[in-house]
Amino acid sequence: MGLDPKNWAGLKPFGLGEQKPNNYLEIWNAVRENRGQRRYAWRILRDGACDGCALGTTGMRDWTMDEVHLCNIRLRLLRLNTMPPLDGGLLSDVSKLSAMSSAELRDLGRLPYPMLRESGDAGFRRIGWDEALDLAADRLRQAGPDRFGLYMTSRGEPNENYFAAQKAVRALGGNSIDNAARICHSPSTVALKGSLGVAATTCSYTDWIGSDLIVFIGSNVANNQPVAMKYLYHAKKEGTKVAVVNTYREPGMDKYWVPSNIESAVFGTRITDRFFLVNVGGDIAFLSGVLKMMIENNWVDHEFVDSHTAGYPELAESLSKRSFEELSAISGASEDDMRELARMLSEAKTAVLVWSMGITQHEFGEDNVRSIINLGLSKGFVGREKSGLMPIRGHSGVQGGAEMGAYSTALPGGLAVTPENAATFAALWGFEVPSSPGRTAPEMLAADLDVLISSGGNFLEVLPDPAACRRALARIPLRVHIDICLSSQMLVEPGAAVLLLPAQTRYEMIGGVTATSTERRIIFSPEIPGPRVPEAWPEWKITTELAARTRPEISGQVRYTGTPQIREDIARSVPAYAGIEDLKAKGDNLQYGGPLLCAGWKFPTADGRAHFSVVEVPPLNRPDGSFVVTTRRGKQFNSMVYEKRDALTGATREAVLMNPLDADRLGLKDGDPVRLRSETGELTGRVVHAPVAPGNLQVHWPEGEVLIDRHKRSPQAGIPDYNAVVTIE
Repeated sequence: MGLDPKNWAGLKPFGLGEQKPNNYLEIWNAVRENRGQRRYAWRILRDGACDGCALGTTGMRDWTMDEVHLCNIRLRLLRLNTMPPLDGGLLSDVSKLSAMSSAELRDLGRLPYPMLRESGDAGFRRIGWDEALDLAADRLRQAGPDRFGLYMTSRGEPNENYFAAQKAVRALGGNSIDNAARICHSPSTVALKGSLGVAATTCSYTDWIGSDLIVFIGSNVANNQPVAMKYLYHAKKEGTKVAVVNTYREPGMDKYWVPSNIESAVFGTRITDRFFLVNVGGDIAFLSGVLKMMIENNWVDHEFVDSHTAGYPELAESLSKRSFEELSAISGASEDDMRELARMLSEAKTAVLVWSMGITQHEFGEDNVRSIINLGLSKGFVGREKSGLMPIRGHSGVQGGAEMGAYSTALPGGLAVTPENAATFAALWGFEVPSSPGRTAPEMLAADLDVLISSGGNFLEVLPDPAACRRALARIPLRVHIDICLSSQMLVEPGAAVLLLPAQTRYEMIGGVTATSTERRIIFSPEIPGPRVPEAWPEWKITTELAARTRPEISGQVRYTGTPQIREDIARSVPAYAGIEDLKAKGDNLQYGGPLLCAGWKFPTADGRAHFSVVEVPPLNRPDGSFVVTTRRGKQFNSMVYEKRDALTGATREAVLMNPLDADRLGLKDGDPVRLRSETGELTGRVVHAPVAPGNLQVHWPEGEVLIDRHKRSPQAGIPDYNAVVTIE
C-alpha cells in the first residue's frame, strides 16, 4: 500500500521540534549500556521472547505483522539481563544505600549470592544456599499455612515459575500466593468470566488491522505497549477509525512517529480520530450514556441480543431511569460526546474495545469493565473477526500468572478455590490442597504474617501508602526476597531476619521457558548462551526446594528435574494449555482457544449466553474546591523509572497535570509549586498545563501513592483504588 497523506501527523520531516521520543537514541543508549556484553544482548533480542510488555515476540518477530518488533521498553530492560554481579561488600552497611534511588540500586548489578541480615545487623552477610533454604524452611514450618504468603511480580516471570510457586505454596497448606495481576487486570478477569464465561481477551492483535473501529478506554498503548502503535499505523492504512476515552488527551495517542516504518518515521501518523475526555471515575456514567443513546436510536443489534444474550431488558430498563443531564454531570462529558461515540459504534460493522489500568484501578473496577462489556455486546462485537473485547496487558508474564494458579483466589486454569476443585488437584498432585481462598497481596501486608516471600516487585512502590507498607514489612519476622537485583524494600529493617536469594533471568534457564501474551499466545523462549551469575538459581527451583525442605515427606511431589517436566505438569493441570509440553524451540507457540474466544457466539456460560449487567453509576465524589487525582506512567516500566522527563508529554516526575482553566481559576502558572493534600498524605509538585478534563489532575506513579488510601479496594477482585480526592495548597 502506498503513501497515505491523510493520516500524516505533519509535514516536518521526522517530527523535528515535536515533543516525542527519540527512538534512535534509545538504540544508541542500549548499545552503550550493554558494552562488553553486546553479543549476548543481541542474542537475547534475536532469539528470546520479549520480557517487556505482553504483545509477545519470538526474537524480534511477532504474529501480527511481518515486520521487526522492537521497542524502547525492551531496549531499556536489556541491561537487567546483561549486567554483572554487584560487589557484595556494598551491602555490609545498608545505611550507605538508603539514600539511593531505585534506579541507582538496580544499576549496582545482579545479586551475586544468598545473603542474610538479622535484626540489629548493619547490613547483609554472605551465606550458602543450604543455610538460606534451611533457615527459611524452618521458619515456614513454625509459621504454618495461615501465617505466610508469597507474592510474585510479572516482569519477566515465565509460566514455569508461576506454576511451580503456586504448587509449592499449596503443598505447604496455604493459598496465600498472589501476583501483579491483582493490581492490574483482576477486575477484568472477574467481569469477563461472569459475563462471557472466559477470562481473557476474546480476539487477537490481527483483529485491530482492518476493523472498522478501535476504542481505547483508560489505556495509553503509546507509552505502555509502544509496538502497538505500529499495529495502529497499519490499521489506519486499512481505514480503521480510532476513538479514545480518557481523562487526558495523551499526546502519544494523538500522533506518533513509528521509527521502523519509513512513512511514519518521516511524517508521523495521526492515530486518534476522536477523543472523549471524562472525569476520573466517570467512565461508567459516560459509557452508560453512550449505550442509552444507542438504545434510544435503535442502534442496538437486536438480532444478536435476542438470540445470544441475557439481561438486556433489565439493563435497558435501568438506563431508561437515568437522564443524560445526570450522566453528563457525573462523567464530565457532554450529551453530544455520548451521541458521537454511539454514532461511531452504530456505523461500525466491526469493532475492538481495548482497556487497561485507567478502567480497572478503581474501587468499582469490576463494574467499569462490565460497562465496556455491555457496550460491546450491544453490537455483538465478540466472537467474530475484527471484533473483540481486549484487556491489554502490560507485563510479559502477567497473563499466565493467574492461569497458572499463582493467585490467592484461583487454582490453575482459573478455577475457583472450592472443595471440589481442591480435591481434583489433590488427586492429581498427591497431597492435600487447601479449599478456601488465601490472602491477596494487599491483605498479606495487612495481616500478621510470620514469613513473606517476595519474588521481584517492590511493595514500597506498587501499593498505596508507602509509609504503611514500610511499617508492615518491618513487622514481619522473616522476609525472603527472590530477585535479580536490589530494591528498596530489601533495605527495610528486618523484623528478625531478611534473606536475599539471587534468581536467574528467563534467558538463563536450562530447558527454556514459556510466557503467555495478551492474545493468549503461549510462546517458548529458549535458553540464551552467555555469561551467568554462578550462584543464581532458577526461581522454580527455589520455591519448590523451600516446600520440599519444609515438608520432606512430600518432597517427591514438589521437586522437578527441569522446566520440561514443569510444562508436562502444566499440561495435565490446565487443559487449555495442552500442547505446552511440546514447545521446545525458538518460534514454538500455541494460542489457546484459537484466534477468537466465543467464536460463532458460543459462550461457555451455564446457559450458553453472554450476559449484560445492570451497573450502578457511581456518584461524582468531588467536593467544592477539590480535585480528583489519578496516577499515570512516565518514562518507566511498571515502577522502574528510567528518565525524569517523559518524552511523550514533556512532563517531569514532579509534574501535576492540570487543565489550564483550573489553573487560571487558581492563579497558577506553568511551573508553579503546589502541594496536593488527601486524607492519606501530601505530595509537592509543579503545575503543568495539560489537556486534562477540568476538575481532574494527574501525577506520576509511584510518587503519587502517598495520596492513595490503601483501604479502598474493589469488592470482588480486591484491586486498590489508585485515585484520590485532593485539595491544592
